[in-house]
Amino acid sequence: MPHKIKEIKDFLLTARRKDAKSIKIKKNKDRVKFKVRCSRYIYTLVIRDKEKAEKRKHSLPPGLELFSVRSPDRGTGF
Repeated sequence: MPHKIKEIKDFLLTARRKDAKSIKIKKNKDRVKFKVRCSRYIYTLVIRDKEKAEKRKHSLPPGLELFSVRSPDRGTGF
């Protein structure tokens, strides 16, 4: 079950928790999503500013697995 976190400070505290396993970073053309996998829930933080997202990426805890995923461009179809 996913949970959305709105504050950066709350997300960093969640990422430093004992049961946090990994973090996925999903980049889109207009936003960046940080998803931290804990034992029970996935917590998501959405940042619309690319520069802030880069700063948050460098402030993540070093012990977690970090996956970076780029979202495919959505075309008009075939």
